[in-house]
Amino acid sequence: MKAETRPAESADPVQDLLEKTRTIAVVGLSPNRWRASYGVAQYLQSAGYRIIPVNPNAKEVLGEKAVARLEDIREPVDIVDIFRRSEKAGAAVDSAIRIGAKAVWMQEGVLDEAAAARAREAGLVVMMDSCILKEHARRFRAPK
Repeated sequence: MKAETRPAESADPVQDLLEKTRTIAVVGLSPNRWRASYGVAQYLQSAGYRIIPVNPNAKEVLGEKAVARLEDIREPVDIVDIFRRSEKAGAAVDSAIRIGAKAVWMQEGVLDEAAAARAREAGLVVMMDSCILKEHARRFRAPK
């Protein structure tokens, strides 16, 4: 009988997540190019990710059709990137769980420990109070 082997745990689970990700739903993505959400989403798009804007007040952002809610997305989502105040983040996390996202990423300054615990319990990877652009750039962009 052959022994079963499991892949070794990664030294950098964030890098693993970013390497496997194809589609990122950005909750609170603003069409205003001066907003942080716009700059982060634009960077992610330039890095090759498919961006889905989630904003009930926008029709299109960065050339992508916007949806009002995560539940309106009709394709698999790898990461739900949350640009909402901390007190509103829990609802986005609950929606991410409902749509079967693989991870939730709460941007810098966004903290909701209870929502993070619900997401982890549902099997999602959780990043909180962290910028996905900075984390991606640290791992994948060579210094000039």
